[in-house]
Amino acid sequence: MKSLKWRINYTIAVIIILAAFEHIVIGLFPPLIQYIAKDLNVKIASLGFVSAANILVTSISSIYWGYLSGKYPQKKMLIIGTIIWSLSIFLTSFSNSYFQILFFQMVTGFGLGCIASIGFSVLTEYIPYQKRGLILSFWGMAQGLGGITGSILASLTTVNNSWRWPFEILGFIGLFVIFSFLFIQEPIRGGLETKPKELLKNTPPYNYNLEDKHVKFLILKGSNVFLFLQTFLMNIATGSLIWIPTLYIFKIMQQGYSMGTAVIVSGYLYAIFQLGGIASFYFGHLGDKIQRKTYKGRAYFTAFFVLITIPLYILLFFVPMTNLSLPNGDKNEFIILMSILKQIFINPWITLMFVLSLFASAAQSANTPNWMALLTDVNLPEHRGIAFSIANFCNSLGRTVGNAGVGILLGILSTRFNAPYSYIYTLSILQIFLIPSAFCYLKMSKNNVIDIKYVIKTLKERAGKV
Repeated sequence: MKSLKWRINYTIAVIIILAAFEHIVIGLFPPLIQYIAKDLNVKIASLGFVSAANILVTSISSIYWGYLSGKYPQKKMLIIGTIIWSLSIFLTSFSNSYFQILFFQMVTGFGLGCIASIGFSVLTEYIPYQKRGLILSFWGMAQGLGGITGSILASLTTVNNSWRWPFEILGFIGLFVIFSFLFIQEPIRGGLETKPKELLKNTPPYNYNLEDKHVKFLILKGSNVFLFLQTFLMNIATGSLIWIPTLYIFKIMQQGYSMGTAVIVSGYLYAIFQLGGIASFYFGHLGDKIQRKTYKGRAYFTAFFVLITIPLYILLFFVPMTNLSLPNGDKNEFIILMSILKQIFINPWITLMFVLSLFASAAQSANTPNWMALLTDVNLPEHRGIAFSIANFCNSLGRTVGNAGVGILLGILSTRFNAPYSYIYTLSILQIFLIPSAFCYLKMSKNNVIDIKYVIKTLKERAGKV
């Protein structure tokens, strides 16, 4: 029994770490865009579409992977998917043209699709109902940390090496991820939903699998419709936020610093300014407590925090980096980091940016664990892989629109405003999509009550408790 518990805990840890990789890949691109554009002789806006294509292929392929997860061993699917993305991201480093980098990033997206759908499905099989928001906050925070890690990895390695170096590093790391999969536990569907942990070892197989006829039902289910729409709208706004390091680069260069210094500083600032995401743990736990009182609670709770994210981010974009004092031309990352931390305490503008970013990223972090907990609550175990895949498609489609929207709006606004103002206005406009996103939570609250009760009743019947 101890061995089983160890493997379950190990599986949860591996899946949560794996969640970071999709966003590491996404986070790599913005800090590297100017270097890649110069090396390949392409426009910056065109590379924005490469990032968007990667996200779009990830979302579309996640539906296919989610479908497979309901029919075949999930462990095997994760290994195959990881081989694909790790190999293709390594080959990205050998790209010598725009079309090569576009192709390899699309193949990478296909492999990453397995993380979003199958990883989520495996994870939810081992989370008891009472702790869904809390445990899923780890998944959400891993994604956020992945984006930060990607940005820092790109910023720190590119200054002293080629832009190709981060892709090579990530490709090699993928090989170790494949090895770690050999020891994960193949999930027992419905196990923690219907039986205590001590009975898992002797539990009979959960013989309910996804059928083709279920897909239409899942798409049209009341709660799912609003969850799909909510994540699409939310990610138009939040998907554009990966361009924040680029905004910082222009603001820093506006203060007279070199691009090399600006790239390093922007990576650090992006990481430091996302520290509020740690609040995801608390908001996930708080969502669990509120949901136990009423099945409408989690939706109302999350809607509130989505709304207050809007003014916080817009204010953050507009705050200038006046009187910035950094070691210009010094490529010692540690010295630069110490200088940035000092600025937070002695420069009122950087202090204000830090406070705004802390509250903005904290408010945003409430969405992910509670959204994923709701999606888990309203769907049966065998349906969660494909349900999350469809939701992830909407999620990634939103991020694709957000990324492409940045490129389109930048092209329009750049004719009237110079950087960084063109970036400030572009990112601010895209935050408006958070308003209808919050409204979706309010609309889905009634459906949540009906769908959650149906899932609980069905699982109890299957467990022979009714």
